[in-house]
Amino acid sequence: MAKLGVQQIRKLAKEIVAKNPGGIRYGQLLKQIVGANPETPSNTVQGSIWNLAEVFPTEVTKPSRGLFMPFDGRVTVPGEEPEPEDAGTAKEADFYKPFADWLKNDLDEVTVAVALGGSGIRGKWGTPDVIGVYKPQASNLVKFPLEIVTAEIKTNPAQPVVAFGQAIAYRLFSAKSYVVMPRTMSEEDFSRLESMSMLFGVGLVVFEPEVTAPNFEIRVRAQRFLPDMFYVNEFADRLRQHNAELFEELFR
Repeated sequence: MAKLGVQQIRKLAKEIVAKNPGGIRYGQLLKQIVGANPETPSNTVQGSIWNLAEVFPTEVTKPSRGLFMPFDGRVTVPGEEPEPEDAGTAKEADFYKPFADWLKNDLDEVTVAVALGGSGIRGKWGTPDVIGVYKPQASNLVKFPLEIVTAEIKTNPAQPVVAFGQAIAYRLFSAKSYVVMPRTMSEEDFSRLESMSMLFGVGLVVFEPEVTAPNFEIRVRAQRFLPDMFYVNEFADRLRQHNAELFEELFR
């Protein structure tokens, strides 16, 4: 069998990825190509496929380290559709902007904060309802790396586990993460959520589900963690592609 060139390798790699909707690991992809084309050096194959998602961004995606998946163009994922709201009740989106302002002005955790949830950039690991960035100002004598702060807000008091799980997931790309729940939670749920927040370093904020007076209150302040820069850049790239103006506001 003839030795494959770079473009032939990439074409074959794309075909293999397309046949694996659940994703294929880099090592498995390499093994398949080399196994079917023994005349082609392994190093040549490696050099041709390592950046497959960058070369073919409309056909291949790389949702995590070493994993290639076919890109279908969707911005939402089945199972992540917005939860139904009861007529006449406050919606979660009603509290995004108030909390963003509170995070910046009252809690003083960030330099800039914006409402993001429901903006259409959802991935498998979701999109924070609020994102803020703490970054150095011109007046700061000592500069420091910027930090991303995220928050997950729920108006349904029966969803503390869901909210906590999402807040934990956001730590992939944020230095601090908050879960924001209504005071109408049961005492048992509140006690467990508070304990988990302290154990895992997630911030906990409670509020009144009243749009005009949410009265946010900090119960556990978020601990600072070092995020995974791969996911920081992956999230930033998704945000920039969706809303360049919002990206500039946060990161420039």
